[in-house]
Amino acid sequence: MENEQTPWVDSASYRQAMRKVPSAVAVVTAEHEGRRRGLTATAVCSVSADPPQVLACVNKDGRAHCCIAQASAFGINYLAESQIDLALAFSRPVEDADQRFQEAEWDPGIGGVPLLRGALVSFACRVVQTVDCGTHTIFVGEILQISQQDQRSLLYKSGEFIPA
Repeated sequence: MENEQTPWVDSASYRQAMRKVPSAVAVVTAEHEGRRRGLTATAVCSVSADPPQVLACVNKDGRAHCCIAQASAFGINYLAESQIDLALAFSRPVEDADQRFQEAEWDPGIGGVPLLRGALVSFACRVVQTVDCGTHTIFVGEILQISQQDQRSLLYKSGEFIPA
């Protein structure tokens, strides 16, 4: 029996397939030298419970990437169903990257990371590992601070934000 090789999959097909998978919506944030940056992300997940760690996959071309790398810290703010406008604000390119932060109230978390008031769950994380992975960097963060609210979460599926 011959070895079967995985056929090559193009990025458009991959993106189309992944859009069918519901994902929690988060705004990943960082602050470095007074500059705040953030992005809407669905490629965020738990890594380890002991020690508590999460990961965020961040596009190398995005403004937040450099800020996270330089700050060596980031925030993960999982959004509640009422925060669709914020998800949209952080998913669109803007001239003034700090303008997005005017859409909501933020508190400085441990390491100076912006944590969203009223988020479903927020984590302040210290970068403990980075992995170069194609167009993205995987930032693994040790969780230093948690805040949480009792709300319904916001999901992303098939190109739409939907309540859980």
